[in-house]
Amino acid sequence: MASQASGGFVSTLATNKDRFRKTLISDQVYELLRQAVVEGDLAPNDRVVESEIARRLGVSQAPVREAVKRLAREGLFTHVPRRGHFVVEISSQDADYARQVREPLEGLAARLAAEHITPEQLAELDAQVERMHRAVAANDVSSFRDADVEFHSLVSQFAGNPFLARMWEVIEPSLRTLRAISDPLFGGDWQAMAEEHGRLVSLLRTGEPDKAAQAFADHAAGRGPVPDVREPGKPRRKAAATKRTATAKASPKSS
Repeated sequence: MASQASGGFVSTLATNKDRFRKTLISDQVYELLRQAVVEGDLAPNDRVVESEIARRLGVSQAPVREAVKRLAREGLFTHVPRRGHFVVEISSQDADYARQVREPLEGLAARLAAEHITPEQLAELDAQVERMHRAVAANDVSSFRDADVEFHSLVSQFAGNPFLARMWEVIEPSLRTLRAISDPLFGGDWQAMAEEHGRLVSLLRTGEPDKAAQAFADHAAGRGPVPDVREPGKPRRKAAATKRTATAKASPKSS
């Protein structure tokens, strides 16, 4: 019976191998498009043409379509009937609303986490701060923000309150959207921002709930030592010729 089960599983793998390859390509296209948004190569209100992306990447439209749909579900793209997908434009009011919700959650999470955080959990947060420093050195905004969001997600988990962790899971996709769209406008010091996260870990490490709660709340509201300063207007964009060349050379592999 075990051999029959193994044979059935092998058959299933063989049947789905092509679909799996497409999924891998879709994931790579997703990462490429997401990074383009984060770095400002695709700016708010830019139209996303699936056929053109597929042609330049040398892939079929199916994985591109899957990647675009995924980014639309996450709120990075919006679909306009009979016109296609566009990069969403996030207003300053949207960012303010997000901060209003995030500030009390961050403060509460830090207060609870500071009361019983373990050395292993602190090490996980230190690892995210190190990821931020590496991202700064590599000038990789996308990786920096991934580490940033993961850092705060971990703190919500370490708080020990499952309801708080669930609330963070609800708002996290929106926070990722807001950050991805607005990142290219950030006019502050990325290195200082990484160091600020290190300071937040230190406050959790000292086990002072009140200080940790206030620091995390200030950080979430943009009142921390590294102000969330944003430059007016659209993000700086690379020359069209440079972008076309880079896009034409980027060809995802299936492995």
